[in-house]
Amino acid sequence: MPRNPRYDILFEPVRIGPVTARNRFYQVPHCTGMGYDLPHSVSRLRELKSEGLWGVVNTEYCSMHWSSEDAPYRLCALWDENDVKTQSLTVEKIKRHGALAGVELWHGGNHSPNKWSRETPLSPSGSTQHAVFPMQTRAMDRADIRNLRKWQVDAAKRAKRAGFDIVYVYAGHGYLPFQFITKRWNQRGDEYGGAIENRARLLREMIEDTKDAVGDTCAVAVRLAVDELMGPDGVQAAEEGEAVISLLAELPDLWDVNISYVENDSMSSRFGAEAHQEKFTGFVKKLTTKPVVGVGRFTSPDTMVDQVKRGILDFIGAARPSIADPFIPLKINEGREEDIRECIGCNICRAQNNSGVPIRCTQNPTIGEEYRRGWHPEIMNPKNGFADEAVLVVGAGPAGLECAMSLARRGYDVALADASRELGGRLNREPKLPGLAAWVRVRDYRLGQIAKLSNIEIFRESRMDRDAIYEAGFPHVILATGASWRRDGIGHNNFLAVPGMDQGRVLTPDDIMAGAAVEGPVIVYDDDQYYMGGVIAEKLRAEGHDVTLVTPGTDVSNWSFFTDEQFKTQAKLMKMGVRLLLTHRLAAWAGDHGLFACNYTGEQKRLAAATLVSVTSRQANDALFLELKADEAGREAAGIKTIRNVGDSDVPGAIVHAVYAGHKAAREFGEVIDPDQFPFKRELVFVK
Repeated sequence: MPRNPRYDILFEPVRIGPVTARNRFYQVPHCTGMGYDLPHSVSRLRELKSEGLWGVVNTEYCSMHWSSEDAPYRLCALWDENDVKTQSLTVEKIKRHGALAGVELWHGGNHSPNKWSRETPLSPSGSTQHAVFPMQTRAMDRADIRNLRKWQVDAAKRAKRAGFDIVYVYAGHGYLPFQFITKRWNQRGDEYGGAIENRARLLREMIEDTKDAVGDTCAVAVRLAVDELMGPDGVQAAEEGEAVISLLAELPDLWDVNISYVENDSMSSRFGAEAHQEKFTGFVKKLTTKPVVGVGRFTSPDTMVDQVKRGILDFIGAARPSIADPFIPLKINEGREEDIRECIGCNICRAQNNSGVPIRCTQNPTIGEEYRRGWHPEIMNPKNGFADEAVLVVGAGPAGLECAMSLARRGYDVALADASRELGGRLNREPKLPGLAAWVRVRDYRLGQIAKLSNIEIFRESRMDRDAIYEAGFPHVILATGASWRRDGIGHNNFLAVPGMDQGRVLTPDDIMAGAAVEGPVIVYDDDQYYMGGVIAEKLRAEGHDVTLVTPGTDVSNWSFFTDEQFKTQAKLMKMGVRLLLTHRLAAWAGDHGLFACNYTGEQKRLAAATLVSVTSRQANDALFLELKADEAGREAAGIKTIRNVGDSDVPGAIVHAVYAGHKAAREFGEVIDPDQFPFKRELVFVK
């Protein structure tokens, strides 16, 4: 199908200094959790972005010098010629498909405690570390500043030797050049402190140095945070942001602008809509003739066009959308916008990087598996064993939808049966909770793709038991029957049922999502400690209930630290008037009150409530699988050759885990799997 003409503007080439991007799609630097430890993995991931028709593909943050490292988190580096060889691999893969290759040179300053290198941490004026750490930073003197400039130049020259087309000066996300700009960290009394012209001096010098070093063949880009969302306590777009852009407007070849810190730049869909950064970055193009790139979790081609036509951006920047679907540009170019696997803004990708492990994505189960498993986001392995035999998938939640779709893409005939009229399982319920509306895209993408596949037959309102499965006559059965929230209080801190949970009004998230009546006051007991307890408390408070959230965690929704949502979640609940009781576990429930024991002292607090919402853990709905597994004779008589349990009915988890399990089951069906062999390639250092 030809490209829709209204999107033609997105495919115009754009000049960036001495180089030209083939279109306006710009994969901004983003972390992968791979870095220099996994060079083949990260280079293959970037290659697929280029294959997907992105005009520019950048690395993640790339350390310019060993005085700036981020252990235990993985990053790229350009410290020596070995790193040049490693980065050359990424460059070659990116350029193979026609994209420009960019590198984001990085020095963290007080964001670099240097736990691995043990080099002295540096900052503009000497300060504590950005994150709590029992070692502070040294105030940089003029010799340190000269060294920093030299490190930038040396790394830029290495980047040029590696073949990069675009070299960054990185003053975003709170890193060292940005630390000189903000008065909070820069209290210097010399030519690098005081007035904004002085605080921007280092950034100016680093841009000029980089252009002198590599500007003949490489474009020099600046990544600048123009607002910290801290009001007058931090950098503001209308103050320092505009001042820095005005001072340096024509100096770099490209401006890559955003808001700081990463948790704001990568704001989840619970707290920021598509294009939410425009109100902070929209002024930049008015002050410079150089091309401008910005982000905002862009997934709609119409929104992208609007950003360009209104003069907000020249390039459509993307990190998370390019992770969810590396082939967005290609699909738009081919008139297949409905095939875009839209980012849902859940920030599971951020959670992986914040955990120091390779990247994952709820929408795209192949991300991070491109090299080690050989998975491609748009290409399934062809059918192999059982080629002429059909598969029954029972359950149309995230695992079942992904499994059925992927099996059909491999060429197998698939029957998909679900007990409900509406397919989607938990994907029908959770997106109706506050802030989670975008999550329905996980369901909608898969239903849209399934509708195009003639080899999937759907059976709605078809509750399958053992006899129904036997009568159906399928030789292969994959069960994806989900999980249910427990109402006995068992979770991370209670390993046995809590006494009294059969008394009074005890509800679970399943009950709340099903519309169960709630009487106040309400206690939401959250020992799941991810998003569910927080959104249930928000929902009930918005409905006018008196709500207390109790959790054994030290913070509300503790695990959402990894998805960069914890602070925003707790702040919102507190502003709404939700009372909080932290570091307490539910010891007993008496129907009209609960006893909550302090984690540290064991001392109990009595809280009265008419309703207890227990958000603790989920129990796999695996009874059908276990029944089938135990009935070997019945399976044989029914002609069933294989059965498999996937997703939440195997191991309850987040949606990302269910989607991945369904995809993996589809990839492995009919293949010979040796349980004694690694299922993926390992990147190892061999000692001679």
